[in-house]
Amino acid sequence: MVTSRMPSPLPEPIRARLQARLGRALLTQRLHLESHYVARVFGHGLTYFHIENMLWLHWFIRLGFKMLGLYGRGRRNALDVKVRHNRLPLRRLPPEFEGYTLLQVSDLHLDVTPGLVDAVAAVIKPLKYDVAVLTGDFRARTYGEIGTALNELARLRPEFRGEVYGVMGNHDFVEMLPPMEDMGIRFLMNEHVWLRRGEATVCLAGVDDSHFYETDNIQAAAAHLEKEVPAILLSHSPEIYRKAAACGFDAVLCGHTHGGQICLPGGIPFVMNARAPIRTARGAWTYRGMVGYTSAGAGCSGVEMRFWCPPEVTLHTLTRAP
Repeated sequence: MVTSRMPSPLPEPIRARLQARLGRALLTQRLHLESHYVARVFGHGLTYFHIENMLWLHWFIRLGFKMLGLYGRGRRNALDVKVRHNRLPLRRLPPEFEGYTLLQVSDLHLDVTPGLVDAVAAVIKPLKYDVAVLTGDFRARTYGEIGTALNELARLRPEFRGEVYGVMGNHDFVEMLPPMEDMGIRFLMNEHVWLRRGEATVCLAGVDDSHFYETDNIQAAAAHLEKEVPAILLSHSPEIYRKAAACGFDAVLCGHTHGGQICLPGGIPFVMNARAPIRTARGAWTYRGMVGYTSAGAGCSGVEMRFWCPPEVTLHTLTRAP
């Protein structure tokens, strides 16, 4: 079984590899915060309660739905993954990128819902897209065992075609980075890459977790933005929306909220687990000319149920804004 390093130190070969990959400053910050805040229920981060670590609450929620006769239905809902389609209008989009498609998969929490990998694989296998992006949270809790999530991700990875990019979420420890990149997933840790079609380019950038560890550095991610080149930002949480717009990004793709996961009829969430406007909780939104999309996520957090908020993968089709 693979476990987190807590409380044991990070093995030196992994530390050396991570330092070469991330630099001393980001690695030191990440390791310090992961050690300090491991397994907490109250604080830290931009929301006070971390429900994912309240195991007693998960038990009561399951018991309540079982008593109502709805537990089975909620579990079936959790595996009924939908394909959402979203048009992403970008200013200055080169003609070569008209119709370019990104597949977004978010919040898999691969060690929560049995059968999720097979359900997601069946949905994405027939889809046509140019690039896949994963917007964080690959395991269930913010601490503990990581082997199950990594093994399940390794099973899912062959179902993605072409290049796959990702960012890490508030549930992901930094030592998960090397094995995930060994699977062929390029993580953008406050970094950017250039997507190319012929002579035309689009900037794809990503930031580290802005919600729990607050190790995002959007200035670094945006350091090479060019006025004539459209730029898309990957962020686990929508909480970065103001910074993203101020730095000149044309679009931001994120997740984290699960759209509420267990909602009132009409998809109204009981709770918003991010310090951001409620309109950014799920689906498409705009802010000061920047377009955004918050995925409801493919997996479940805490309890393996969904109501009035189906799991999703999203196909974003680029188009030139008027």
